[in-house]
Amino acid sequence: MTRPLQHRIRSLIAALALGSVIFASAIAMPRATLAEDSQFDKMRGKIAAFIGDKMEKLGGSRIIYKVDSEGLRESVVTDLRDDVYKILHDGQIAFSGLAIRDGGVELKIADAKAREQLARKLTSDAEGLPSHAIAVTNGSDGAVRLAPTDAASAARLRDLVEDAIAMVEQRLKDAGVKLASVAPDGTDRIRIFLPGVSDPERITAIFAHKVTVSFHPVDVSMLAEQAQSGTPPDGSEVLLGFKDKKPYLVTKASALDGEDINYAAPGFATGTKEPIAQFRFNGRGTRRFAHVTEENVGKAFAIVLDGKVISAPVIREPITGGSVQISGNFTLEEANSIAMLLRAGALPGHLTLVEQQVLQPGAKH
Repeated sequence: MTRPLQHRIRSLIAALALGSVIFASAIAMPRATLAEDSQFDKMRGKIAAFIGDKMEKLGGSRIIYKVDSEGLRESVVTDLRDDVYKILHDGQIAFSGLAIRDGGVELKIADAKAREQLARKLTSDAEGLPSHAIAVTNGSDGAVRLAPTDAASAARLRDLVEDAIAMVEQRLKDAGVKLASVAPDGTDRIRIFLPGVSDPERITAIFAHKVTVSFHPVDVSMLAEQAQSGTPPDGSEVLLGFKDKKPYLVTKASALDGEDINYAAPGFATGTKEPIAQFRFNGRGTRRFAHVTEENVGKAFAIVLDGKVISAPVIREPITGGSVQISGNFTLEEANSIAMLLRAGALPGHLTLVEQQVLQPGAKH
C-alpha cells in the first residue's frame, strides 16, 4: 500500500540524514588551495545534487534563482578602486587618473618603486584569500592596470552564491518553512525544492521583499513615547526595537545603507561572551562611516534592519576602521539571524527568478 506523502517525506529525510551530515562537514572543511577548492566544489555539488534529486522525486515545488553576477563584478572593481585609493593615500604615493575601465582599475604612478609598493601591498592583502587575487599590468609612462584574476572572479562568484544560499535558508526559516533543499545549481544559480508544496508563489513572495539596512541619527528633540502617541517632528519617524519592542525616534533620512557592508557574521563580545552580530564596511562605507561617526560623537545612532531598530548605541569616538559590533541581549540564534540579514542587504544586486514549477511525485525531471 502506498504510504502517505508526509510519511514518505519523513522516511526520505531520515535516509538522507547521513548525507546531510557529510554535506555539513564538507562545508566546514578548510580550503587552502585552488586545487582543493575545485575538489571541494565538485564533492559539494555531487552531494547537493544527490539530495536535491532524491527530494524532487517526492513531488513539490522547484524554484530557481539567478544571482546578479554582473552586479558582483561591478561591486568588486569598485571595492578594488577604493582599496587602491586608500593604499596610495596612506602611503603618500603620488598618482593620477585613477578610474574604473573595462572591468579593472587604471591609473598612473610615475615612481617605479611606488608601483612596486602598491603591487606588494595588494599581494599581501590577498595572501591566503584566492578570491582577492589581483593581476597587475604595467604599461608605458607609469601606467598601471589592476584587475581581479579569473580564478579570483570565480571564487567571488562562489562566495556570492554561498551567501545567497545562507540568506535564502535564513529567510525560509524566519518565515516558518522548515522543510526545504537549497543548493547551488550551476555556477550562478540557486535551486530551492520544497517537498509537498504546491504553491511556489507563496515562497517566491518571501524573496520579493528586499532586505533593507540603514543607519539613522536618533532624534532627541522629543521623547519617542510622546512621538508615538502624538505627531513626530518633521523629518523623523518612530520605529520599534527588534528585541526590546520599545519605540525609537529616528530621522527618516539614512546616513548610510547596507550596500556598503561587505561582511557580516555572528560572534561573541570580548569579556562578556555575549552573542553579537558584527559587520564590516567596504572602502567607501568605511570612509563614510568614519565621517558620520566623527560628526556625531556623543549622539545615539540607530542601526535599522527592515524597519526595526537592532541597536542604538551612543557614539563615543569616531569609528575609522570600518568594523562594527552590534549587541542587544541577543540569543546566538538571533545574532545569527541578524548577521544573515545584514549580509542579505549587502548582496550585490538581487536574485532574479528564473523558474518556479510544481513537480508531481515520481515524475522524471
